[in-house]
Amino acid sequence: MNEHQEVRDLQITFDCADPNALAVFWAEALGYRLQDPPEGFSSWDEALESMGVPPELRNERSAVVDPSGVRPRLFFQSVPEGKQAKNRVHLDVRAAPGLEGDERMAAHEKEADRLTALGATRLTRHDPALLNPGHIVMTDPEGNEFCLD
Repeated sequence: MNEHQEVRDLQITFDCADPNALAVFWAEALGYRLQDPPEGFSSWDEALESMGVPPELRNERSAVVDPSGVRPRLFFQSVPEGKQAKNRVHLDVRAAPGLEGDERMAAHEKEADRLTALGATRLTRHDPALLNPGHIVMTDPEGNEFCLD
């Protein structure tokens, strides 16, 4: 990094139909937690009520954060249109760091089962091959592709 560049924080944003549900899925998938409400409020519902947000608009946005504060915040925003095509950018969930071969794929299978129980869908398995250590392609509950890598 040169002396004129600043380090930038990173947030990953998901367009979706149900921000709260997708936030809960990704919090469970990644070991994140739902973002706390603003200071002075015991819940987001209480905070949104005080801001005058009507109940029917309280699922317009949600966010999850890494408890350690290291990994990027994930932000979920409601949009009217559904998913149209394959994602050009996707998350790789590092489910088997340091593992190789059968041991790696067994770890991926275990994680795929856990995430399927949370609402994910398994698409394809790619066994280890030249330049590919092996991975499983999945989608979250709204059809956004991600890989167990």
